[in-house]
Amino acid sequence: MYQLIKKILFRAQPEKIHHTVMRGMKIIYALPFGKNVLRAFCDVKTEGLEKELFGLHFSNPVGLAAGFDKDAKYIDELACLGFGFVEIGTVTPLAQPGNDQPRLFRLPADQALINRMGFNNEGAAAAAKRLRHKKSNIIVGGNIGKNKNTPNEEAVSDYEKCFHALYDVADYFVVNVSSPNTPNLRALQEKEPLKQLLHHLQLLNAQKLKPKPILLKIAPDLTNEQLDDIIEIVQETKLAGIVATNTTISREGLATPAATIAEIGAGGLSGLPVREKATAVIKYIHQRSHGTIPIIAAGGIFTAADAQEKLDAGASLVQVYTGFIYEGPTIVKKICAGLRR
Repeated sequence: MYQLIKKILFRAQPEKIHHTVMRGMKIIYALPFGKNVLRAFCDVKTEGLEKELFGLHFSNPVGLAAGFDKDAKYIDELACLGFGFVEIGTVTPLAQPGNDQPRLFRLPADQALINRMGFNNEGAAAAAKRLRHKKSNIIVGGNIGKNKNTPNEEAVSDYEKCFHALYDVADYFVVNVSSPNTPNLRALQEKEPLKQLLHHLQLLNAQKLKPKPILLKIAPDLTNEQLDDIIEIVQETKLAGIVATNTTISREGLATPAATIAEIGAGGLSGLPVREKATAVIKYIHQRSHGTIPIIAAGGIFTAADAQEKLDAGASLVQVYTGFIYEGPTIVKKICAGLRR
């Protein structure tokens, strides 16, 4: 049924229809028995799929990646769809509008998206306020970044502000230095600035009564030498793990006409074209670290087979985003059913 509905949804501008659909789901959730209807439609059998990681109990290994619910507006509604965890953000200390629209584009021929959102969000304080009022007990990750106008030399301060703002309401944190849509952000993946940033956050974390797991989200475009540096830094700073991977700036091997890609312009590519690249990064990190670094996999996960590929490569959990758009609200149910089999 969703494949039929998708044809209608895909006629609308992607960002606009995203907000329309999510507002609609919020209305359904608020109706008498609406919550039960959503749960019945997307009922997930979790027996045998529970996972203990970072000192947290995940009901199943399928989460929603950052970028979908940037401002934590739909946590309870998304919990009804069966997700084992939801990652909000990327949030920044101050609210910012992000890049000019249009900034989200579908590539149906490739089952992919290109986005250059630019960390559009209402700020860390607004997200924290919403999370304080969530009703479900779903695990929530806080994906944090820096404001566009903050120079890299002062980026540590932005991440610190986000960490403090979300500390009481997030179950784990993800440091995002890998989005291609904030100018110069990826420079923070270089060895020295990254080491300084992560050491600082871990120092703040250690001062808390109950430290939270902090993970690092990396790009799929890093060389093996850069990945070696990442592994060294994660181990040195005793980070909880890695999220692999973010979107790619590559446009290789796409079925979408080159003229269309050129017209769309800059942005991060997600979906099936990233699947193999993300899996390769996960496998490399897992093997080079001898399995000592927990990995949350993201990139091209549409089916149970895609999820199993990531788990076989060394991931402990998986996240969907583009697959959610293309496969619909029962994606978690289908992936979990396949994994159980």
